[in-house]
Amino acid sequence: MSTELTYHPALSQPALLARPTEDALRELPWADQVRVAEIDPALADTAQFCLTYGVALEESANCVIIAGKRGGEISYAACLVAATTRADVNGLVRRHLDVRKASFGPMDVVTSLTGMEYGGITPIGLPSEWPVLVDGLVAKSDQVVIGSGIRGSKLWLSGHLLAQLPGAQVLPGLGI
Repeated sequence: MSTELTYHPALSQPALLARPTEDALRELPWADQVRVAEIDPALADTAQFCLTYGVALEESANCVIIAGKRGGEISYAACLVAATTRADVNGLVRRHLDVRKASFGPMDVVTSLTGMEYGGITPIGLPSEWPVLVDGLVAKSDQVVIGSGIRGSKLWLSGHLLAQLPGAQVLPGLGI
Protein backbone atom coordinates (compact mmCIF):
# COMPACT_ATOMS: atom_id res chain seq x y z
CA MET A 1 0.00 0.00 0.00
CA SER A 2 1.51 3.32 -1.01
CA THR A 3 0.56 6.78 0.12
CA GLU A 4 0.54 9.73 -2.28
CA LEU A 5 3.32 12.30 -2.00
CA THR A 6 2.94 15.99 -2.87
CA TYR A 7 6.12 17.59 -4.18
CA HIS A 8 7.06 21.26 -3.83
CA PRO A 9 10.12 23.32 -4.73
CA ALA A 10 12.19 22.82 -1.57
CA LEU A 11 12.75 26.48 -0.78
CA SER A 12 9.01 27.19 -1.04
CA GLN A 13 8.45 24.98 2.03
CA PRO A 14 10.99 26.05 4.69
CA ALA A 15 8.98 24.32 7.44
CA LEU A 16 9.87 21.01 5.74
CA LEU A 17 13.63 21.67 6.00
CA ALA A 18 16.11 21.73 8.85
CA ARG A 19 17.49 25.25 9.25
CA PRO A 20 21.03 24.28 8.09
CA THR A 21 19.50 22.57 5.02
CA GLU A 22 17.45 25.64 4.13
CA ASP A 23 20.44 27.94 4.60
CA ALA A 24 22.66 25.74 2.41
CA LEU A 25 20.03 25.45 -0.33
CA ARG A 26 19.77 29.24 -0.50
CA GLU A 27 23.49 29.30 -1.41
CA LEU A 28 23.29 26.63 -4.14
CA PRO A 29 22.76 27.79 -7.74
CA TRP A 30 20.69 24.70 -8.51
CA ALA A 31 18.35 24.84 -5.49
CA ASP A 32 15.38 25.29 -7.84
CA GLN A 33 15.96 21.70 -8.99
CA VAL A 34 15.38 20.27 -5.48
CA ARG A 35 11.90 19.15 -4.50
CA VAL A 36 10.53 18.32 -1.05
CA ALA A 37 7.58 16.24 0.11
CA GLU A 38 6.09 15.97 3.57
CA ILE A 39 6.06 12.48 5.08
CA ASP A 40 4.99 10.90 8.36
CA PRO A 41 8.02 11.34 10.67
CA ALA A 42 7.39 7.86 12.09
CA LEU A 43 8.05 6.49 8.58
CA ALA A 44 11.34 8.32 7.89
CA ASP A 45 13.55 5.22 8.10
CA THR A 46 14.37 4.19 4.54
CA ALA A 47 12.79 0.74 4.34
CA GLN A 48 9.50 1.82 5.94
CA PHE A 49 9.44 5.06 3.90
CA CYS A 50 9.95 3.21 0.61
CA LEU A 51 7.31 0.60 1.42
CA THR A 52 4.69 3.13 2.53
CA TYR A 53 5.25 5.71 -0.19
CA GLY A 54 5.96 3.38 -3.11
CA VAL A 55 9.53 4.58 -3.66
CA ALA A 56 12.06 2.02 -4.90
CA LEU A 57 15.01 1.36 -2.58
CA GLU A 58 17.21 1.89 -5.64
CA GLU A 59 16.04 5.53 -5.80
CA SER A 60 16.89 6.21 -2.16
CA ALA A 61 20.22 7.15 -0.63
CA ASN A 62 21.29 7.19 3.00
CA CYS A 63 23.59 9.76 4.54
CA VAL A 64 25.67 8.40 7.40
CA ILE A 65 28.11 10.42 9.46
CA ILE A 66 31.48 8.83 10.13
CA ALA A 67 33.76 9.78 13.00
CA GLY A 68 37.39 9.18 12.12
CA LYS A 69 40.09 9.03 14.79
CA ARG A 70 43.82 9.51 14.47
CA GLY A 71 46.17 10.47 17.29
CA GLY A 72 43.41 11.60 19.64
CA GLU A 73 41.84 13.86 17.00
CA ILE A 74 38.30 13.21 15.77
CA SER A 75 37.15 14.33 12.35
CA TYR A 76 33.78 13.84 10.70
CA ALA A 77 32.67 13.03 7.18
CA ALA A 78 29.36 12.26 5.51
CA CYS A 79 28.93 9.19 3.34
CA LEU A 80 26.07 9.12 0.86
CA VAL A 81 25.34 5.61 -0.38
CA ALA A 82 22.48 3.92 -2.18
CA ALA A 83 19.92 2.43 0.20
CA THR A 84 20.63 -0.99 -1.31
CA THR A 85 24.24 -0.81 -0.08
CA ARG A 86 26.18 0.10 3.04
CA ALA A 87 29.18 2.39 3.36
CA ASP A 88 32.58 0.66 3.31
CA VAL A 89 33.50 2.35 6.59
CA ASN A 90 36.41 0.17 7.68
CA GLY A 91 37.92 -0.09 4.21
CA LEU A 92 37.54 2.69 1.65
CA VAL A 93 36.29 5.39 4.05
CA ARG A 94 39.00 4.78 6.66
CA ARG A 95 41.74 4.84 4.01
CA HIS A 96 40.32 7.86 2.19
CA LEU A 97 40.09 9.89 5.40
CA ASP A 98 43.55 8.64 6.48
CA VAL A 99 42.34 7.73 9.96
CA ARG A 100 43.31 4.85 12.23
CA LYS A 101 39.72 4.10 13.20
CA ALA A 102 36.42 4.95 11.52
CA SER A 103 32.99 4.36 13.01
CA PHE A 104 29.49 5.75 12.86
CA GLY A 105 29.25 9.08 14.68
CA PRO A 106 27.34 8.93 17.97
CA MET A 107 23.72 10.02 17.47
CA ASP A 108 23.72 12.75 20.13
CA VAL A 109 27.00 14.23 18.88
CA VAL A 110 25.93 14.12 15.23
CA THR A 111 22.56 15.77 15.84
CA SER A 112 24.20 18.44 17.99
CA LEU A 113 26.94 19.21 15.43
CA THR A 114 24.59 19.25 12.42
CA GLY A 115 21.41 20.83 13.78
CA MET A 116 19.52 17.99 12.08
CA GLU A 117 17.30 15.20 13.35
CA TYR A 118 18.56 11.63 13.55
CA GLY A 119 16.94 9.71 10.72
CA GLY A 120 16.76 12.84 8.58
CA ILE A 121 20.46 13.72 8.23
CA THR A 122 21.22 15.09 4.77
CA PRO A 123 24.48 16.10 3.08
CA ILE A 124 22.95 19.50 2.28
CA GLY A 125 23.84 21.85 5.12
CA LEU A 126 26.48 19.89 6.99
CA PRO A 127 29.39 21.73 8.61
CA SER A 128 31.58 23.10 5.80
CA GLU A 129 34.76 21.38 7.02
CA TRP A 130 33.20 17.92 6.67
CA PRO A 131 33.91 16.09 3.42
CA VAL A 132 30.84 14.67 1.70
CA LEU A 133 31.75 11.32 0.17
CA VAL A 134 29.26 10.37 -2.56
CA ASP A 135 29.12 6.85 -3.93
CA GLY A 136 29.53 6.69 -7.71
CA LEU A 137 26.14 4.98 -8.11
CA VAL A 138 24.41 7.82 -6.28
CA ALA A 139 26.22 10.47 -8.34
CA LYS A 140 25.01 8.80 -11.57
CA SER A 141 21.36 8.49 -10.49
CA ASP A 142 18.75 10.46 -12.40
CA GLN A 143 16.73 10.98 -9.23
CA VAL A 144 17.68 10.36 -5.62
CA VAL A 145 15.58 10.59 -2.47
CA ILE A 146 17.50 11.80 0.60
CA GLY A 147 16.75 13.27 4.00
CA SER A 148 15.88 16.92 4.51
CA GLY A 149 17.44 17.38 7.93
CA ILE A 150 14.15 16.55 9.64
CA ARG A 151 12.20 13.29 9.85
CA GLY A 152 9.01 14.87 8.48
CA SER A 153 10.07 15.24 4.85
CA LYS A 154 12.35 13.97 2.08
CA LEU A 155 14.21 15.69 -0.75
CA TRP A 156 14.28 14.65 -4.43
CA LEU A 157 17.09 15.70 -6.74
CA SER A 158 19.48 14.42 -9.37
CA GLY A 159 22.54 12.54 -8.14
CA HIS A 160 24.87 14.70 -10.22
CA LEU A 161 23.78 17.69 -8.12
CA LEU A 162 24.87 15.90 -4.95
CA ALA A 163 28.30 15.48 -6.50
CA GLN A 164 28.42 19.30 -6.84
CA LEU A 165 27.87 19.99 -3.14
CA PRO A 166 30.65 21.97 -1.45
CA GLY A 167 33.18 19.46 -0.13
CA ALA A 168 31.73 16.61 -2.21
CA GLN A 169 34.01 13.89 -3.51
CA VAL A 170 32.70 11.05 -5.67
CA LEU A 171 34.12 7.70 -4.54
CA PRO A 172 33.26 4.74 -6.76
CA GLY A 173 32.79 1.64 -4.61
CA LEU A 174 31.88 3.59 -1.45
CA GLY A 175 28.68 1.57 -1.17
CA ILE A 176 29.14 -2.19 -0.87
